[in-house]
Amino acid sequence: MSDASSTAHAPLRAKDVNAQAAAWLERREAPDWSASDLGELEAWLAASEANCAAFWRVEAAWQQAQRLAALRRGARVGAYLARHNLRPNLFRMAAAAFVAAALVTGWQLLPMHKSKAEGGELYSTPVGGREVLALADGSQIELNTNSAVRVDIGAGRRQVRLVRGEAFFQIKHDAARPFVVMARGHRITDLGTKFLVRERADGLEVALMEGRAQVDIGSAGSKSAMLLPGDVAVAKANALMVVRETPRELKSRQAWRQGVLIFDHTTLAEAVSEFNRYNRVKLVIADAATAKRRFGGTFPTNDLDDFTGLAQAVLGLRVENRGQEIVISR
Repeated sequence: MSDASSTAHAPLRAKDVNAQAAAWLERREAPDWSASDLGELEAWLAASEANCAAFWRVEAAWQQAQRLAALRRGARVGAYLARHNLRPNLFRMAAAAFVAAALVTGWQLLPMHKSKAEGGELYSTPVGGREVLALADGSQIELNTNSAVRVDIGAGRRQVRLVRGEAFFQIKHDAARPFVVMARGHRITDLGTKFLVRERADGLEVALMEGRAQVDIGSAGSKSAMLLPGDVAVAKANALMVVRETPRELKSRQAWRQGVLIFDHTTLAEAVSEFNRYNRVKLVIADAATAKRRFGGTFPTNDLDDFTGLAQAVLGLRVENRGQEIVISR
């Protein structure tokens, strides 16, 4: 893979990174793709976040083009093309336009709300929003959809409380002032770190990408764990479990930072739950059998038409738009 790998670690302009990502994707789809090629691709992805972002966007665009091609060949092509206002002879132009839009624009950022709150300043994003918050100490917090943090940075303290949702933290280490994140009654202490914190219905997840971090559960810190890169801590009221994830899995966790969701042998129920975090129109699965169907793919977070089109054309499911709900059934 000489074209894509020869400059894997060199600084590149955005269009050059996009071109390398496209070359890698083209190579991956070739019949002679090998384990050695996969290793080179993973090394290229690990070299920078820009490489990952470009590959995700190109892959999403390619998958959209493939879906449109499949729909052209299927019985549902008329309805799909009509919904997207496309004529069959414009398929290649539509696919190319999608690629260009994905590479250039990414996803639209919605405004972040800032207000005063007891114990610091409150920052929040709406449903579908994402925002990067630069702190005075040089650290950054990236808020996902429908998320909020309360920030208290002073002369002798650096503390953030995750009020709701999910956030990515990139912390500038200061041994004299540890950076502490509180969430669901649990404490995460930075030791020079990049990490992701997400609230779930039954607890809290902390995924460590770089550096080290200590997780203590409960106000008394009855259980604790020191996380290393690749560790994911799952904290509940009185339990703390740490599992290891591959670099690919960790990067998939962060795909929302580039405006996409990545599914790999994922149930429709899990996929619908993720999409509903980012959209005011909600997806609903009508029956248990449909909820258990599995699939994979990369999708823009706000493109419900793409997802439901795939459900119809590839999985053979029924999709009914009811205004503020889209019902998927057999």
